Amino acid sequence: MTQTPFFAVSRLLVIAVMSAASISPVYAEDLVDVFVAAKDNDASVGAARASYRADRERVPQARSALLPSVFASVSTTKTETKLPGINTPESQVLEDGYNDNSWNAQLRQPVVNLSSWFGYSSAKAFVAASSFALEAQEQDLIVRVADAYLNILRTRDRLDTTNAEVTAVQRQLEQVQQRFDVGLVAITDVLESQAAFDAALVRQIQAETNHYISFETLRTLTGRDYERLATLSAQLPVVNPDPMDEEAWVRAALTTNLGIKAAVEQLDASRKDKRARLSDHLPTVDATVTHSNNNNGNPLTRSFSPEESETTIYGLQMTIPVFQGGRTTSRVREGSARVEQAKEQLLNQQRTVVRNTRNLYKSVSTDVARVRARLKAIRSSQSALEATQTGYEVGTRNIVDVLQAQQRLYDSQFAYADSRYTYLLNLLRLKQQTGLLNAADLEEMNSFMDDGNPVVRVVSMARATN
Repeated sequence: MTQTPFFAVSRLLVIAVMSAASISPVYAEDLVDVFVAAKDNDASVGAARASYRADRERVPQARSALLPSVFASVSTTKTETKLPGINTPESQVLEDGYNDNSWNAQLRQPVVNLSSWFGYSSAKAFVAASSFALEAQEQDLIVRVADAYLNILRTRDRLDTTNAEVTAVQRQLEQVQQRFDVGLVAITDVLESQAAFDAALVRQIQAETNHYISFETLRTLTGRDYERLATLSAQLPVVNPDPMDEEAWVRAALTTNLGIKAAVEQLDASRKDKRARLSDHLPTVDATVTHSNNNNGNPLTRSFSPEESETTIYGLQMTIPVFQGGRTTSRVREGSARVEQAKEQLLNQQRTVVRNTRNLYKSVSTDVARVRARLKAIRSSQSALEATQTGYEVGTRNIVDVLQAQQRLYDSQFAYADSRYTYLLNLLRLKQQTGLLNAADLEEMNSFMDDGNPVVRVVSMARATN
């Protein structure tokens, strides 16, 4: 009996793929192409970058409290005086009115202000935490792109195995029908084969829909549609984590994990903010220079008062906060609570990173063994199917056994492909825990992409029918 080819496709799918290929470019985009597009268009990273730019402005705002400030004011007043019954040149001038003009400018330089100094230090720590958070978002984009890309390949493999199953079960149904027509099998074999064929068609429709939907995630990340994507080469090496030391990975994660770095900086910012609030109880000292100019517009006083005068005043001003309605004390209590909050968040981040690192290390090690075992399972399932088909032909096995053996073969084929994708994702996530994940890791993975057999986006049969 002729064996079903691995990852064969149904006639209808072949037509759909050929139609898509005839209008699509030959070039198949790969993982790096998608990542470059996502890096410039992903809305989450874009929002994180804008947030970082906004947070970065806290430093110059806080620094401004330590730098000189200049204030200026200008005023003009017009005076009109009514003197009934008096008619002199002087009274006429007063009744017509005159203007007094003045301006002044003050330069103020903080000399002693511990609250502003600690506020400036707190702002710098806060911006450092924000920069680590942005870097973590950019690393997370690498994982999200890889996850979305590999999910397309995963749904493609599921669709291929489902199509191959439909083809095999359909052929099995035709053979059983022929054997029934000549009286070699009972009607129950025909019914069992028909039921298996109908169930396979349902799985095929679902697989097509899932494959169609999987492309939408890439569109969300990049803002554009994709029609052809390179597949994963069979030459992909599946190896254990390097180094093969769980504790080394944990130590590295505790040292360089971006989430932990951000939490450490946030704790430092909270502590300095608390010191700034405590310093609100202390005196502040400012040096001032005030220059003023006054223009006297009253002509009656010019004989004993100059028309224009300028004054420069140098001062040193100390301000002692005595009581502000309990505001300062309340702010100190709030600052203490923020420090405790930051400590707990750091502890939680450390524990989470340790847990995730250990779990991912074990997952990657397990994935390596799982990939190898599932490759063996394909061979075993193929041998079992051949033996079952032979048994059916000689009458020692029934059609249900054959159908179940076929199902196990296709499931093992998909499980093998799925385990390779899971291995890659877990390896990226393990590196992400250490904070060392970068585009070079994606490029290394991309070197094992094969554009000779690309994934072509096909319209779901269910959608086409509608």
